[in-house]
Amino acid sequence: MGREWTTDGVPEGERLSYWRDALGRALVPMTVTAPADGPFSGRISTRRLGSLRIATVEADAQRASRTPAQIARAASDWVAVGVQTAGTATLLQDGRHARVGEGDLVVYDTSRPYALDYPQRFSTRVLHMPRRALGLPEEELRRVTGTAIAGAEGAGALLGSFLTGLAAALPACSPAVATRLAASVVDLFATLVDERTTVDVPSPADVNHPLVPRIRDHIDRYLADPGLSPATIAAAHHISVRYLHRLFEEEGVTVARLIQRRRLEQCARDLTRRDAAAPTVSAVAQRWGFANPAHFSRVFRAAYGRSPREWVRSGAVG
Repeated sequence: MGREWTTDGVPEGERLSYWRDALGRALVPMTVTAPADGPFSGRISTRRLGSLRIATVEADAQRASRTPAQIARAASDWVAVGVQTAGTATLLQDGRHARVGEGDLVVYDTSRPYALDYPQRFSTRVLHMPRRALGLPEEELRRVTGTAIAGAEGAGALLGSFLTGLAAALPACSPAVATRLAASVVDLFATLVDERTTVDVPSPADVNHPLVPRIRDHIDRYLADPGLSPATIAAAHHISVRYLHRLFEEEGVTVARLIQRRRLEQCARDLTRRDAAAPTVSAVAQRWGFANPAHFSRVFRAAYGRSPREWVRSGAVG
């Protein structure tokens, strides 16, 4: 369910005040100023994506800034990504000036002061992610906030395209699908952060690297957590997502695929129980981190050549 605000129908003399209130409700409280000449108009629509928030903002030229006083009164812990879909913008945060054009991205932290200048009419898609959901070290986040990211290549292109298409698809998403999409967005952002991080630990020599068994053990211990992802695993071991993927290159499996494979193995084992207390298929799926039963059935069939219920009836043992 989303919300929408528009200056249509608001008397011209009250529009800027209305707009400040709308931005504060849709995003975070900010101070807004606009050129004195000419009427002002704007529109905001918001949607939830699991724990994430997506807002589409279209408005006339303005400067929106978040001050220390506003942060003190209404603390927030969102990391924001703005995808410039029309017009240009300049972000100022932590002494950095980031200029973006159509298709580019900016990253900023709402818990620290910032300002966004839009010199002409614009539209942008703003993603707010709770810091706790990212599982990224603070020093890595600080290296990307207050910066511009080209939307034509790399992880910036992937995240920008994903967010642009996502807003249109959100109304048709079930809560379970939204949760999975939110996890994908967080992983894409973690990849973007990793791509922007130039300092990395030494290259792993081979699959016998001592981190590999520790990471495998971590995966098994947290397998039932639906939030388990490459980003959270990397953060727990104080390495970048890129380095995590490099550790597993020689094993011929991605980390995300390894998580899914281990979950499926545990599900297959539990589904072979023949006693009266054997759990249902949906209970087994949820126990091992599969939030969506239909998705679980698809990946289970792809892995084992039969549905979970067929697996139970056959009494298969792997």
